[in-house]
Amino acid sequence: MHRKPHLPHKACAHCARPFAWRRKWARCWEDVRHCSERCRRESRRRESAL
Repeated sequence: MHRKPHLPHKACAHCARPFAWRRKWARCWEDVRHCSERCRRESRRRESAL
């Protein structure tokens, strides 16, 4: 089994769960703040409600 322990990790700005680097984020890893589209949408919803 191939494991990828060397990939960078971050904590999601919305749910605070750790998530790992993905190939689709190769060009924008510094800008990625959320682990999923759902967290991104929920975060925006919370900001607009305030």
